[in-house]
Amino acid sequence: MARRTDFDPIIERNAKYITSMASGVADKVTKDMARGYMHGKRPEELMHDVLQRWPELTEWHARLIARTETSKASTALTKVRAKSAGLDWYVWRTSEDARVRTSHHHMDGVICSWSDPPSPEALIHEKSYGKYNPGEIFNCRCYPEVLLDYGDVSWPHKVYLGGRIRSMTLAAFKRLNGGKDI
Repeated sequence: MARRTDFDPIIERNAKYITSMASGVADKVTKDMARGYMHGKRPEELMHDVLQRWPELTEWHARLIARTETSKASTALTKVRAKSAGLDWYVWRTSEDARVRTSHHHMDGVICSWSDPPSPEALIHEKSYGKYNPGEIFNCRCYPEVLLDYGDVSWPHKVYLGGRIRSMTLAAFKRLNGGKDI
């Protein structure tokens, strides 16, 4: 099980992305959202919590914060658990509906490393929001599916590496992974 101390720095870092609130308030909101997520609260319930504590926010803004912070907390927890188990790779997954961003649709099914997240927008020559894992950007409904076994995907497979997506054989991916089993 991931230690709470591994999870907290990721949540604290997420607060800097809430630019519509003062830094101290953003820190508090982010921690409240993460705590609520850890206790099983859904984004809709968290939205109401945000509105109760900060009634000056619009419902739309509170919903955006609740959805985004819940998604970030989920990804942070997945990352901490995966890394503590020695699992360095995940498959980017989308919700596969019409609302998926073009840049995220481009990433769907791509194997990525926790230590080298992509900039999905830059890959398709759009305005970049920086490098991030699925679920770590505003209104993102994508999620990381931890790669537990080489057989979890078909080969050759798309792999994000060094700023681009390339098709890679299983043998090449194993070499990249130091020849070790996942």
